[in-house]
Amino acid sequence: MTKKPKVVVIAGPTACGKTSLSVDLALSLEGEIINADSMQVYRGMNVGTAKPTIQEQKGIHHHLLDVVDPDEEFNAAIYRTMALPVINEICSRGKNCFVVGGTGLYIRSLQEGLFECPPVDTELRESLRRQCETYGSHALHERLKNLDPESADKIHPNDSVRVIRALEIIHLTNRFPSNLIRMHRFNERPFDTLKLCLKVDREELYSRINKRSSAMVKAGLVEETEQLLSKGYSPDLKPMKAIGYRHIIKYLKGDWSLEEAIRELQGDTRRYAKRQLTWFRADQEVIWVEAEDFELVLKKVKSFLSEEEVLNSIKKS
Repeated sequence: MTKKPKVVVIAGPTACGKTSLSVDLALSLEGEIINADSMQVYRGMNVGTAKPTIQEQKGIHHHLLDVVDPDEEFNAAIYRTMALPVINEICSRGKNCFVVGGTGLYIRSLQEGLFECPPVDTELRESLRRQCETYGSHALHERLKNLDPESADKIHPNDSVRVIRALEIIHLTNRFPSNLIRMHRFNERPFDTLKLCLKVDREELYSRINKRSSAMVKAGLVEETEQLLSKGYSPDLKPMKAIGYRHIIKYLKGDWSLEEAIRELQGDTRRYAKRQLTWFRADQEVIWVEAEDFELVLKKVKSFLSEEEVLNSIKKS
């Protein structure tokens, strides 16, 4: 029986310390890092996505950063298609693989696969987008809630992209996304996975988020957003509607002062972190660790990576 590659996942909410911890682990264990943040895949979006700088990467090879432009389609299925061969390639060279990020769906897609979705119907999507602009995402979310309460419960009313996609699936398949998910069972399991999630006291996490949001503006988030707009990227693109960029666009349009934009950015980021925590807490396989306790985390990872060698030595004795 062919042994499965071992993959260490470092997950958690935004601003919890994933980058620093994963780089230190990779340095200690001859590892390479695969990005699992849905925004860090975009070129030209560095400050607003907290993409690790060259200095922060400390010479560790980071994969799946800067792989598409903001106007290119990208989703969990594309991510999985790109990430699977990279994981296998890293492991084939005898290196340890760390998947690092806060996008729970991307992490789950690697470990468990995705259910088959119907292709995008451009006309239907445009119709739903117009309805969203006219009536608001909350109205569409209410429609989804009436049709498939289970799916609606897992999607924030402000997340218009996922609300629209759920309604598309219902329209195109005459089936509910929640039922499709249950039928799939998500049991592909191509890897042995150790899934670590970083826990931070909520007040401390919110304090970090507030400081990071202000620091992003000082580091050039306004200028980065202006540059993206000057390149012709529409404010209506999915990445341009992401946290940070949509707030600065409102400032640039004169809808908010810079102070208001920062305050709203902080609040929306805190709410996003809360949703991330809800996702990871629902995962029974997650082991919660503290980033500051590096030696304990390192011990857990070493134990996981050496499990097979230990078992082999027991068999031989």
